[in-house]
Amino acid sequence: MRLQRRASSLFLLPALLLLAALAMGWLREARWRGPLYCIEQAGQVWSLGPVPSGAMPTCPQSLSYRQEVREGFARVEQYTLSGWQPRALLPAFEAAGFLPEGGVEDDGNEFAVFLRRGGEQVQYVADRQPDQTTLITLSGRPR
Repeated sequence: MRLQRRASSLFLLPALLLLAALAMGWLREARWRGPLYCIEQAGQVWSLGPVPSGAMPTCPQSLSYRQEVREGFARVEQYTLSGWQPRALLPAFEAAGFLPEGGVEDDGNEFAVFLRRGGEQVQYVADRQPDQTTLITLSGRPR
């Protein structure tokens, strides 16, 4: 009886370890199946600072974008805000030491600027949407 319990314990531990490994892999892959696949760190803008109140994270729906982000060729984050708020995410970049370089002045429909910190560059584009919201797209190369 004792030998039988010990033998079943020897088989149970590897089975549990295998199951745990499979579950961890499934959870890691869940990001790529979800609608917010592009957000690298939940609750953070570009992993620099907190998402401002009222900013809703979104991701491009394009399958090619999803694949490029997943494979590490590109990095992108998107946020939707009510009204025209083209500069709403800039404070997170400024606090992290990014400096603006060139861009398109705010014309009431679009605002764009390149943000640079050392060798890292992020393209920041704000577009007015037909429903009068602001869509801000951040894009660059992964670090």
